[in-house]
Amino acid sequence: MEMSKLNDSQLIASYLAGDGGAISTLIERHKRRVTEYIAMMVKDRDIADDIFQETILKAVGVIDRGRYCDNGKFLSWVLRIAHNQVIDHFRHARGEQKISESDAGFDILGSLRFSDETVEDRLVHDQIHEDLRRIIERLPDEQRDVVMMRYFNDMSFKEIAEESGVSINTALGRMRYALINLRKLIHEHQMILTA
Repeated sequence: MEMSKLNDSQLIASYLAGDGGAISTLIERHKRRVTEYIAMMVKDRDIADDIFQETILKAVGVIDRGRYCDNGKFLSWVLRIAHNQVIDHFRHARGEQKISESDAGFDILGSLRFSDETVEDRLVHDQIHEDLRRIIERLPDEQRDVVMMRYFNDMSFKEIAEESGVSINTALGRMRYALINLRKLIHEHQMILTA
C-alpha cells in the first residue's frame, strides 16, 4: 500500500517494523501545521523551523525507545511536544531565567492568549483538558474531591475542610497525596500537560 494512504498509527507501526520512509511520510504530513503553530508563538520563521526540528527529534526519540503510546492522536501529541519546545526556547532566550507559561502566552492548560484561535490550538487545549480530567478521575475519591473543589470550584482549603467535614490539615494532606498520585499517573501515561 502507498505510504500516503496509511494513517498515522499505521505509519508508526511500519516505521517500528523497519521502514524508515514511513517516519518521513508522517513528518511531512504534519510539518506545515506544526511549523505554523510554532511560528505563531515565536514570530520568526527560522526559529520556528529550528524548533520544529527539535520537536521531531524528540518525538522520534520517544518512538524509537518504545515509549510512544499510540492512542490515535499523533498530531495533538506532537503539538504538545512543540509547546514544550517553545517554552524551552523562551527560557533559553531569557538566559535560563524562570519563565511562567503566562509570560510565554499560555495559561495552565496550555491555551493561547491570542485573539485568533486556530483549530490546532483548540485541539491541543481540548486534548490537554480531557487528559487532565481523565487522570483526575483515577484518583481515590477523597483525593479527587479535594482536587475538584480546589481547582475547578476555586474553593479555599478552609472551605474544602468545612465541605468535607475534616480539618484543614486533613484537606491539605489529601491534596498533597493527590498531587503525588497525579504526578505518578502523568508519568505512567507519558502525558505532557504543561511545560
